[in-house]
Amino acid sequence: MLARLGLITLASFTLAACDALSALTPREIRVVGSSTVYPFTRTVAEAFVEAKKGRRTPVIESTGTGAGIARFCEGAGSSHADIVNASRRMRRVEFDTCKANGVGDIIEVPIGLDGIALAESNAGPKLALTRKDLYLALAANPLGKPSTTKTWKDVNPALPAIPILVLGPPSTSGTRDAFVELILEAGCLAAMPAAADLKKSPDPALFETTCRKLRSDGAYAEKGEDDTLIVQGLAENPNAIGLVGYSYLDANRTRLHGVPIEGVAPTYADIESGKYPGVRSLYLYVKKKHLNAMPDLKEFLHLYSAMWEPGGALTKRGLIAVPQKVRDRSAEVIELALPLDTTALP
Repeated sequence: MLARLGLITLASFTLAACDALSALTPREIRVVGSSTVYPFTRTVAEAFVEAKKGRRTPVIESTGTGAGIARFCEGAGSSHADIVNASRRMRRVEFDTCKANGVGDIIEVPIGLDGIALAESNAGPKLALTRKDLYLALAANPLGKPSTTKTWKDVNPALPAIPILVLGPPSTSGTRDAFVELILEAGCLAAMPAAADLKKSPDPALFETTCRKLRSDGAYAEKGEDDTLIVQGLAENPNAIGLVGYSYLDANRTRLHGVPIEGVAPTYADIESGKYPGVRSLYLYVKKKHLNAMPDLKEFLHLYSAMWEPGGALTKRGLIAVPQKVRDRSAEVIELALPLDTTALP
């Protein structure tokens, strides 16, 4: 009797899950996540609606990568997002949360490259910085001691005596995560060779505190997930620096310019070639269960792959195209709904 009851309960649960997924078909596509990827996905969404009469307009929310992945991983079914935009790779702990919540197989689609850009007002001081400079200026505990620097000159005598002020996104942002990994951490290793041993320490908090923790005394000022707020902040304070994705710098060239890092400015060519220090990949993560239940979702992804070509609509918006081989592989992942290889997750 108990065994039969268990089978009935399992069957009911399975049927409910199927009903939840079948209910996805008539609704709009739902996307959450990265503010950097947001304008690209919005551009595809506009083309998607225009391509076929009667299509529902996709709902796209700019929540930041971390917050977006958290929402994406809450579950599968009609009340949950279909796609998350991500300006960094999904972490294993995030994938494990997805798995625990019944999300099932996840498809990872690299869509292009981006540069972690430091932007200045065209009326700004024309700074040129190194990763070491940025680490000494923005780390909470540079060289293992609480930060006391006030101006860029305190960091490097060759820099001007203007206050250190970087306007950037909050801790939920993939752009901030990438800045810490690609710029701050590398600067720490350049300024403090012993940090390499800290990184291997059995206590990861030592390396985190010394090399990756940002100041909270105002030198790094959080401006929210919307990069347009950072652009506005630079207009209000020309001596500040903004931390944005390359596309936002590119879209505001009439009033902003990129700050060179290690002598290399954030340009399309130098990001594409990998010469620029702050190069990262951009991703879409898609629920395979939703892809199977929503025919429009695969059509949306096919359109995305048609628009990320060099010279295409997305590169005109600031997306850096990846090599043909990578684009072909991403298109294959979409077509075959190939699940994410979790062994490569950080």
